[in-house]
Amino acid sequence: MKELSVAAKRVTPSPIREMFNKALGMQDVVSFTVGEPDFQTPEHIVKAAAEALYRGEHKYTPNAGILPLRQAICERTAKTHGLSYDPQSQAIVTAGGMEALMLTMMVILNPGDEFIVSDPSWTNYSRQVLLCSAEPVFVPVFADNSFTLDAERLEAAITEKTKGFIVNSPANPTGGIASREALEKLAEIAIQHDLWVISDEVYSALVYEGEKVTSIATLPGMQERTIIVNSFSKTYAMTGWRVGWALGSANVISNMVKLQENVAACVNSSAQYGALEALRADQTPVQEMVDAYSRRRKLITEEFAKIPRLKCFAPQGAFYAFVDISQTGMDARTFAMELLEKARVIVVPGTAFGNSSGQYIRLSFATSEETILEGTKRIRDFMLAR
Repeated sequence: MKELSVAAKRVTPSPIREMFNKALGMQDVVSFTVGEPDFQTPEHIVKAAAEALYRGEHKYTPNAGILPLRQAICERTAKTHGLSYDPQSQAIVTAGGMEALMLTMMVILNPGDEFIVSDPSWTNYSRQVLLCSAEPVFVPVFADNSFTLDAERLEAAITEKTKGFIVNSPANPTGGIASREALEKLAEIAIQHDLWVISDEVYSALVYEGEKVTSIATLPGMQERTIIVNSFSKTYAMTGWRVGWALGSANVISNMVKLQENVAACVNSSAQYGALEALRADQTPVQEMVDAYSRRRKLITEEFAKIPRLKCFAPQGAFYAFVDISQTGMDARTFAMELLEKARVIVVPGTAFGNSSGQYIRLSFATSEETILEGTKRIRDFMLAR
């Protein structure tokens, strides 16, 4: 048989899956792995999608998505970012933020290009770069800078092959938020070196204790070179609906629409009408979810403060706790495996998100307060027994 695609073979399964597989068949397991809301999609959104089906919205939509949804996305962005986008030419509805990222990379990257991602970062970034036959370049980020890109380290990683970099704020897996001052320095570098920037803003609604999120696209000279990626998945508890979007220059978006035609054709029509309702309806359900995450954030950080030799970075946004285990003397994978086997608690080793995080574990607090209390108790007992 002819050889398979080199790009496909270079992409490895996420190490997160190893923890899932290890836990299969185990009884009484507390899981902190799943990065999705534990809430149901608000009822009015479900109702809007169902009504769309009943009135016959069963057909293909435009490749870019239904125009009312693109208009609503642009209207929302004008309010949140103070930026104007043309819904006809500068917005696309995608199958989740995942497809928005993939289409963006397919449009801006050529084989052999380099694209900079932070280490740690969401696992799919580097794999999507590889699928474009380009090379991910990892820049370490650290707790003392809220796990966000440092301008000096970023600039040191730039070569003649560098095409751009990605900013994820608030970030997965750390919950770190990039300050406006930090983003201004990154923007200067992007302009100086003529780089594309992807701004992954899927957690931008999930922030705590008065933290402010700045989009790098709002800084002078950045709107035209930045592609904003967002999703309904986290904000509206719509992970399974697979609706996301991207905003950018007409040249980038038109090419993304062209690729969309050859990848997914369009997003599920009824899901788009549900998403439209999500944007246009009362946002109280979103605030209620954020308030719940805020309580859980407070709870999990307080409980980790009681556990010897573990230090929890207080997340500024998203719903992840990134925990330093360096004082245990174990690497992250060993720690995670022993914790699962001896305490029946699943966490994700930091190495799933990059080589610089071998002394960290990630826990999702998108789960109940009861689960948080039981899981952290087991972790505390595990540590006291060592």
